[in-house]
Amino acid sequence: MAMMKTIHWFKPLILLILVAYPAMCVVWPMPQMMSTTSTVLTINSKKFTFQSSSKSDILHQAFERYMNISFIPLGKQIQPQLSESFNVTASSGSLTSLKVNVHSSKEELNLDSVENYTLTVTAKGATLDADEVWGALRGLETFSQLVEPTESGMFQINETKVIDFPRFKHRGMLVDTARHFLDMEVLYEHIDAMAYNKYNVFHWHIVDDESFPYDSKVLPEVTAKGSFNPKTHVYTADDITKIIKYCRYRGLRVIPEFDTPGHTRCWGRSKPNLLTKCYTGFLPNGKTGPINPIFPENYEFMKTLLSEVHKRFTDKYIHLGGDEVLLNCWKSNPDVRNWMVEKGLGNNISLLESYYESRLLGIASNLGYDYIIWQSVVDNNVKVMPSTVVNVYKGGFPAELDRVTKRNFTTILSSCWYLDIYAYGPDWKRYYSCEPFSFNGTQKQYDLIIGGESCIWTEYVDDTNLISRVWPRASGTAERLWSAKNVNSIALATPRIHDFRCKILIRRGIRAEPVTGPGFCEYEFGM
Repeated sequence: MAMMKTIHWFKPLILLILVAYPAMCVVWPMPQMMSTTSTVLTINSKKFTFQSSSKSDILHQAFERYMNISFIPLGKQIQPQLSESFNVTASSGSLTSLKVNVHSSKEELNLDSVENYTLTVTAKGATLDADEVWGALRGLETFSQLVEPTESGMFQINETKVIDFPRFKHRGMLVDTARHFLDMEVLYEHIDAMAYNKYNVFHWHIVDDESFPYDSKVLPEVTAKGSFNPKTHVYTADDITKIIKYCRYRGLRVIPEFDTPGHTRCWGRSKPNLLTKCYTGFLPNGKTGPINPIFPENYEFMKTLLSEVHKRFTDKYIHLGGDEVLLNCWKSNPDVRNWMVEKGLGNNISLLESYYESRLLGIASNLGYDYIIWQSVVDNNVKVMPSTVVNVYKGGFPAELDRVTKRNFTTILSSCWYLDIYAYGPDWKRYYSCEPFSFNGTQKQYDLIIGGESCIWTEYVDDTNLISRVWPRASGTAERLWSAKNVNSIALATPRIHDFRCKILIRRGIRAEPVTGPGFCEYEFGM
């Protein structure tokens, strides 16, 4: 009888097991529980099948993808010839199928979607059980990472049992397409890498000060004058639909961000009264600031825009920003100051910000949206609705998480996962070591932290370096958000992230940069 090894992630046994069974060291993020035996099963990829009684198109398209990415040969320098008549001797053990059981036909993708799964691989057969199709997708990813190629052209997998589920239900990545426009094919590749890392939210920071690449049909002049090039550097309604579908079929939600009242400079090129004119002393200084909150037509503008956005994006959530508002510009404008007095706001600029945000959030709520905002809004004591989700992004995040959750706000952490802050050497360790529960809170406070997001701001990132800049550095965040809290050893993670980058990402065509120092990857040839 084969010896069974069980990994308990809180014990030092893990190192022994990873050395003994190399196939296991590839699985990323680390499952909640995994056990393996020394029995190795051989797979002939030409005869292997995924099987399920489910009629889910999401599942069956996943079968097609995972047939391709689970059975990639050793490297392009090796060209094995698989024979249709190749037979594995019974004594060596073989695996011919994976039976996938999805116990619910529910396919709504939202914050509460269920991603748990159980994967069992034995000489008698292999099964993947999941409550919902989203768990089946995560289980297929784990199965694919356990499969290893051999020089004979066959593949192999250890007998394995995995019981897995995410630690956090919101595991996102913000991608900024305003500072540099990103091509659709690059976004597809990036979304694939997100799925390989079990991320589940694509936070699309689609517009900002620098450009407005959202192709609006109700506000075409904003796109025409706000984009870098309205013919080539915009995301059409069809593009957005394709991205949403591509993400959905990989178990990722798409949450758009339209950040206001700041970060809107290019919007004002087509709307003269949209932005506030800033003053120096008694005279305009030629600069513009945030959206001018005193004009009713500006709220109609936002209603028109968000109504269209709501029709194009299918998720219940929208990110409404609210960060880095140039309040001094509002203060400098005499018309704004006079209006504040007339409305009984005095000279309290926080009340003006509250006025704008309450109007904006009311528009979003009336459209049926739930919403996320950056922490700046609540830091400035703006009154927001109790259902608001606060995105923490500044330094000193443990104290901020403590403050925000004490106010009973649902919270997402981004502060420690800014991928555009680039350091020479293995800086993935910084992301890996960031712990959302690193403050002395109550269980109720911890329960309000629903997850976190990596962020890639693109001032110095475009199509040429997005993938290599992000991956596998963002894998550190992925494991922190999926795996158990006590899966936190840099020493144990280092060989695993090396193998994950080489055996999974590079082998699948993701040009992930090396993060563990000098060496080579056997799959890099022909890339």
